[in-house]
Amino acid sequence: MSLHRLLLRRAAEGRPVRVAQVGAGKFGAMFLHQARATPGLHVLGIADLSLPRTRQRLASVHWPPEAHAAASLDEAARRGTTHLTEDAMALIADPRVEVVVECTGDPAAGLRHARHAIAHGKHVVMVNVEADVLAGPLLAREAARAGVVYSMAYGDQPALVCELVDTLRAAGFPVVAAGKGTKYLPHFHASTPATVWGFYGLTEEQARAGGMNPQMFNSFLDGTKSGIEMAAIANATGLAPPEDGLLFPPAGTSELPRVLRPRDEGGVLARKGMVEVVSSVRRDGTAIPDDLRWGVYAVFEGETEYARRCFSEYGVATDETGRYAALWRPYHLIGLELGVSVASAALRGEPTGSTEAWRADVVAVAKRALRAGEVLDGDGGATVWGKCVPAARSRALGALPIGLAHRVRLLRDVAEGAIVTRADVALDPASEAVRIRAEMEAGFA
Repeated sequence: MSLHRLLLRRAAEGRPVRVAQVGAGKFGAMFLHQARATPGLHVLGIADLSLPRTRQRLASVHWPPEAHAAASLDEAARRGTTHLTEDAMALIADPRVEVVVECTGDPAAGLRHARHAIAHGKHVVMVNVEADVLAGPLLAREAARAGVVYSMAYGDQPALVCELVDTLRAAGFPVVAAGKGTKYLPHFHASTPATVWGFYGLTEEQARAGGMNPQMFNSFLDGTKSGIEMAAIANATGLAPPEDGLLFPPAGTSELPRVLRPRDEGGVLARKGMVEVVSSVRRDGTAIPDDLRWGVYAVFEGETEYARRCFSEYGVATDETGRYAALWRPYHLIGLELGVSVASAALRGEPTGSTEAWRADVVAVAKRALRAGEVLDGDGGATVWGKCVPAARSRALGALPIGLAHRVRLLRDVAEGAIVTRADVALDPASEAVRIRAEMEAGFA
């Protein structure tokens, strides 16, 4: 039975899927817009550190004030409205909540909220990919033991890539490469929150009016978000991360099967079965007409002459040999599609992509020469960006995960372009995020 029909059934029974959402930023607001239009879903409560900002967000996505005026969770449950609170932990623990949507974007907060949800028997939809890459394998294992779902967020690119990979593998095709598109040039790695809007062609006023966070959008630009998303895909699918970071080869959709094949066959991959991000512009900055800037892709292989003949007969996009083919989706709908994950977790007991193992990590790399005593400002900041590498290499180097590079002081100088190690910084051993990460590493090394 389709998810839509299952949701309609829950609506008809007067038992909507009740959701607790933590964080009401851009992604969360997009989900909230669609949630009110989805029968069988009820956002019981929203937790955020700034309730005035949350009310502004709700007004911007057409929520009338009476829809979120409930003074308590009891009233919200009775009236079918939404309670606003700053107490995320109490909201998550409410017995009426079935699914927790974590979309704070803060790795430490994400780990704390997800573990709390799992401990209280709630399904978790982890929009917070930063937290997932920091310790997702541990969270997924804890969720499985608790009998709940730990899921990637549909609408975000990792879940959509996982869907493509699963579809192809279920049909018996080997997946050669999978990933997403973005606009990339090498000098973007040095971008800071102070320079980011110029790269997007926006003024600070326009960005502010759109509710855009400069550090978050800078993480998209400087390569960190791409690294985080590819690491999440690698950990969920078994596809391999590159040894020394993503290559970001320029490629349009027509070029995907040719570019995303092994090097010894004329492509850029070290081997078959890897994650990679393609750039929507050439290295000289010229645009690629059929770019995949907003989309996702998977390249797969026709291993027999018969399969390759079928590709040709039915117009499948292939390389010149006919052996390598590509599927892609030209864009994603971000939080507007998130309800698919919520419904799948609650009604089917299935994730829309989920971490399985610790195969890839995202390590902090110095954007410029850093000096002892400086404080790192995390992903999207002015000091470091995140590079996707194999987890084994990260562990061997003692590399600092990008998720732990927030508000930590350097103990010694780090050269521009160098991977920051844990020995370079003063990590707080009492930090919850540090402890959870250590637990994950011990369990999945």
